[in-house]
Amino acid sequence: MLVVDASVAVKWVTEEDGSDAAVRLLSVELIAPDLWLPEAANALWSKHRRRLIAADHARDAIQDLLDAPVRTIPSRTLVPAAFGMAAELRHPVYDCLYLAAAELNDTKAVTADERFFERCSSHAYLGRRIELLR
Repeated sequence: MLVVDASVAVKWVTEEDGSDAAVRLLSVELIAPDLWLPEAANALWSKHRRRLIAADHARDAIQDLLDAPVRTIPSRTLVPAAFGMAAELRHPVYDCLYLAAAELNDTKAVTADERFFERCSSHAYLGRRIELLR
């Protein structure tokens, strides 16, 4: 079981660096805070706004994400732990929700967000909870 964040999910439905590695994760049991879907949809909207993908592609991609085999965890159960992690890391709470989900489920969070990975990877105990998509 792995926690995936929105940066990984977007790679399932768009062609970009890391898409092949992201698709391989679909064979593993995946979980994520319920925030993953709105975050991924926002990333697709942003790609559309910047004319990187067509509106039809974005709509189809959102449907594919809705059908993705990801078990969601209510963010409300993760917010207290995520807030503590955010304060410790000096990083946004919404990213730390993925770390909190990994901690709660004794697994790792996979991200394609290098900034988030770098912020966490050197931390004493949170570093073991995050993995960069490769």
